[in-house]
Amino acid sequence: MNYDEFYRKSIDDKVGFWSEQALKLAWYKAPQKILSKDKNGFYRWFRGGKLNTGYLALDYHIEHGRGKQTAFIYDSPVTDTIKKFTYNQTKRQVAKIAGALKSLGVNKGDTVVIYMPMIPEATFSMLACARIGAIHSVVFGGFAPHELAIRIDDAKPKVIISASCGIEFDKVIPYKPLLDDAINQSEHQPANCLILQRPMCEASLVENRDLDFEQLVAASKPAKCVRVDATDPLYILYTSGTTGKPKGVVRDNGGHAVAMRFSMEYVYNVKAGDVFWAASDVGWVVGHSYIVYAPLIMGCTSIIFEGKPIRTPNAGTFWRVIAQHKVNTFFTAPTAFRAIRKEDPEALFMNKYNLNSLKAIFVAGERCDPPTLEWLQNISKLPVIDHWWQTETGWSIVANMMGVEQFDVKAGSATKPVCGYDVQILSEKGRKLGKNKEGYVAIKLPLPPGTLPTLWNDNERFKHSYLKKFKGYYLSGDGGYIDQDGYVFIMGRVDDVINVAGHRLSTGEMEEIIGYHPAVAESAVIGITDELRGQRPIGFVVLKDGKNIEESQIERDLIGLIRDKIGAVAFFRNALVVKRLPKTRSGKILRKTMRQIVDGEAFTIPSTIDDVNILNEIEECIKSRNIGVYCNDLKQHS
Repeated sequence: MNYDEFYRKSIDDKVGFWSEQALKLAWYKAPQKILSKDKNGFYRWFRGGKLNTGYLALDYHIEHGRGKQTAFIYDSPVTDTIKKFTYNQTKRQVAKIAGALKSLGVNKGDTVVIYMPMIPEATFSMLACARIGAIHSVVFGGFAPHELAIRIDDAKPKVIISASCGIEFDKVIPYKPLLDDAINQSEHQPANCLILQRPMCEASLVENRDLDFEQLVAASKPAKCVRVDATDPLYILYTSGTTGKPKGVVRDNGGHAVAMRFSMEYVYNVKAGDVFWAASDVGWVVGHSYIVYAPLIMGCTSIIFEGKPIRTPNAGTFWRVIAQHKVNTFFTAPTAFRAIRKEDPEALFMNKYNLNSLKAIFVAGERCDPPTLEWLQNISKLPVIDHWWQTETGWSIVANMMGVEQFDVKAGSATKPVCGYDVQILSEKGRKLGKNKEGYVAIKLPLPPGTLPTLWNDNERFKHSYLKKFKGYYLSGDGGYIDQDGYVFIMGRVDDVINVAGHRLSTGEMEEIIGYHPAVAESAVIGITDELRGQRPIGFVVLKDGKNIEESQIERDLIGLIRDKIGAVAFFRNALVVKRLPKTRSGKILRKTMRQIVDGEAFTIPSTIDDVNILNEIEECIKSRNIGVYCNDLKQHS
């Protein structure tokens, strides 16, 4: 198949292109309108179509003879457990959980928050919500109670599903105290909480609110699939914005199902029966799209992995899983491979395993740095595909479409736009820029199916965040350029959202949290280059007059604050006390210039700066603390 022809059809004849792709799904009722606008003027796909995502993921395949095929493999090195669930077994579990939810009054259109570790019950609960038309909102288990509380108040769930604990390496993390704390902080109070008791840590249950997950599910009648509209929400997934309040990305049922199936065939080049492994977490968009929904809609076997790329038990665990379960396509974040490379640079662990089943390695979640890409190519001798997408889009915007036409890889580029995405580079004034000219990465509307139609209960924020800057375009929030061969290069965020090990976090939110410390007058949090995580945050703080506190103490205090409010996922490790922050004459803090100093990049001193000397003071402070480009201790990055 020729990429150029296929791609151009998706741009020039959107309705015809996506109508053909929609025919590959089993609809209860075919869409009446392929592309339309709603009352808010937002584009919607497949209006009038009736379907059920849970049916497409399970029942459809059972009806077509795949009932005995493995749907999920649960591989948990932290509990020394491997379990396999056929499509038949998965459907039975999902239908029972769906029945349990219905017995608690959860119906079509109600919301359910899921706060669980990487265990089968998490994926089953997601599919159970889809089965009865409920809207799930999965919250990553590493988030602190404050972050969970914000999401509870926004999603207003009728029920919360959680587990007694998660496991980080060899440490048991009790979840129930975190959940209780979050509910205490929330204005919205869920009617019930379903708690899965794990044997390594049993939780105490709150009377008249908490119920034992296994007991209720066992006593419940299986629920049937509920017909939903293509434009009805499937889930809400929160992602960091430039303010403290996260944005609730909405995913609809119809467009999502079409996009998931399309991406499996044409981006990942997989077929029904293949073993597909996305080493991520269901708390992130990768887990939603490529652990749960896309593999099952395609009829694949998916892996639920409860572990880490290292120390569970060693840097060979990924290769062990691939070999043992005969994985055909593997997908993870560059951060994971940087961790493996650091522990096993010669890939000695990899050489212990037979990886003949593996056809390709995909990486996403952050920019894949050239050294990691080249290392992976050298040790695996396989296609290594960097692809770029966002929580908002739900699937790849730019990729080497392996099911269409494979292109040569260029380090630093995710290759070319995926079908349906009219990617353009715009100037500050909205003019389309030429080849190799860096600017804003924007996508001409309409976005393809599967992307966000709006934000949960916040149409105005949706317009302001994504549509306002350039009329007729979706603003990605990233900067970049397109070269002479049509390859897209993403250079990083243009706002204050940073990418820590593939997790998007707001530095603005961190500044708000730091501001609560009684000794802090003002602060600036920036994302600096980190050898392992891609980026990590550091803070510069100015103390209030008369506040005599040791820098080591203020640093400990602020690390504790960030950990309590956001969680360990933020990886906030450094707070530097400075006399003042570099600002323009109008008072704008020069965060970009500060980041360039820490990373050792060339920078231009802004003509609007109020005092050039402060930049020298910042540099001396960084040097004295052995941070960033001046760091000689690589353990600081581990």
